[in-house]
Amino acid sequence: MSATSPDPIAELDLAIRTCRICRDAPTGSPLPHEPRPVAHLSATARILVAGQAPGTKVHASGLPFDDASGDRLRDWMGIGRDLFYDTRRIAFLPMGFCFPGQDAAGGDLPPRRECAPAWRARAMAAMPAVELVLAVGQYAQVWHLGGLKPVGMTETVARWREIMAATAGPRILPLPHPSWRNTGWLKRNPWFGTELLPVLRAEIARLTASIE
Repeated sequence: MSATSPDPIAELDLAIRTCRICRDAPTGSPLPHEPRPVAHLSATARILVAGQAPGTKVHASGLPFDDASGDRLRDWMGIGRDLFYDTRRIAFLPMGFCFPGQDAAGGDLPPRRECAPAWRARAMAAMPAVELVLAVGQYAQVWHLGGLKPVGMTETVARWREIMAATAGPRILPLPHPSWRNTGWLKRNPWFGTELLPVLRAEIARLTASIE
């Protein structure tokens, strides 16, 4: 690419990072703090982590999954931080780009409703190399699976084989959110560790082995 040729990924990434629609033209109440969109796009990544929305630690650092949930997700994937944040191989596109704030009980609010309609289809189209989408949590699963999504997160993840076989360009692997809140779920569903995780780790190893 010449020095004068635009880089579509870089342009889109900059547009997302400077987006303020949740403050300037919100759907409902405006974002209660200054926006700090967090997304890492890539023209070469074969894996996309489609998460929910940044939490407080990610809002502070600007790195996707830079928290305890990220530690668990990296363990699930069988990789360390260096590979996880190598955007030549792994891209990140949460359903909401900014930390949405917290409810009265101190829990994180759902992803902002402005992000997906404004950016998601355009961002997905800009990353044609993606072969596998890790749909982390119910919000990503609803968007990426559409009519394929069963009712309830447990049923969705339990049907991961069927979902991977039914989706193409890219394939989709549904995962629970790696939050500590799902520790009980993991204990009640041991098949996740014994059946799904070996396939996930093999796919991650295969798709990060080289860059086309």
